[in-house]
Amino acid sequence: MRPTPTIKRRLSRQIRVGGVLVGGDAPISVQSMTNTETTDVLATVSQVEALTRVGADIVRISVPSLEAAEAFGQIKTRVEVPLIADIHFDHRIALRVAELGADCLRINPGNIGNASRVRAVVESARERGISIRIGVNAGSLEKDLQKKYGEPTAAALVESAMRHIDILERLDFQEFKVSIKSSDVFVTMEAYRALAARIDQPLHLGVTEAGAARAGTVKSAIAMGMLLAEGIGDTLRVSLAADPVEEVKVGFDILKSLRLRNKGIHLIACPSCSRQEFDVIATVNALEERLADILEPLDVSILGCVVNGPGEARESHVGLTGGSPNLLYVGGVPHHKVDNEHLVEELERTIRAQIRAQMAALKSPTDPMMG
Repeated sequence: MRPTPTIKRRLSRQIRVGGVLVGGDAPISVQSMTNTETTDVLATVSQVEALTRVGADIVRISVPSLEAAEAFGQIKTRVEVPLIADIHFDHRIALRVAELGADCLRINPGNIGNASRVRAVVESARERGISIRIGVNAGSLEKDLQKKYGEPTAAALVESAMRHIDILERLDFQEFKVSIKSSDVFVTMEAYRALAARIDQPLHLGVTEAGAARAGTVKSAIAMGMLLAEGIGDTLRVSLAADPVEEVKVGFDILKSLRLRNKGIHLIACPSCSRQEFDVIATVNALEERLADILEPLDVSILGCVVNGPGEARESHVGLTGGSPNLLYVGGVPHHKVDNEHLVEELERTIRAQIRAQMAALKSPTDPMMG
């Protein structure tokens, strides 16, 4: 009901992470990373499932040892979402998780040993159709680049990334994506812009070590939002010192705000003031919790009075305008009145009914008489 985005995305090569396409014209995917002990298979599977329930397209798991690699293999058999194995330094771990079904290897080729070891990992990935993610972080920049640049500048990050990229290209391996992250918003944006102009592989966006939930969300939204608005970015992770489930929710909120991805309820709500006819904040919080399981897109506006309420409601699939009594809109037109006592329950019932109707319409066969 609202205008479609006019953002023109950078044309990148398309790769595959399990069943998820990344790059090209594929939807921008949202990732997160587990923070359980990988060797605790049950806990890690539980967290992967929690991330999947809120819509995560891809999940990354740290694999710091061969013992963790065996656990990764068990986890892989118990979940459906594509899994990335995060590996540093030890090429044997990369070879093992490749055998056990990893969908992508997060490695930096220059850090896993000599040329023969790198070749062995790349050939294993090639044979099994596994993609690779190169991940450059400001906090782990090579010592010679730290000395050359004095600090982790955007140019230093790009130079580091190109070193790893050159290794894969010399091995004629093109199925990779690249992240190039800093905890600084401006360094992050400058680095991604520079890299986007040099390579055609997909880019994984992120602000590393962004911070706690609130500050990290703000930093991530600014950096990734500006890059996405410029058409840069094919997949993303919001890195928060918080529950990984929140990373996925924030990631989708960033994409929804730019109209790049519509997954789940898009809540439009006023900040509330003395004109409100019901408790807007409590209502929105209750709805967010009750509707967290819905992954189908739907615009819902919750406004406390008649100043902006009717205008927003007419542009939403479901809209509530505060009044005496409150008025619920469906499909942009007034539908029925609802009192404060049953507000949340009635909103949830109406929203779920709209989702069911929307899904039924998508499943209905086209009437041949209608062309």
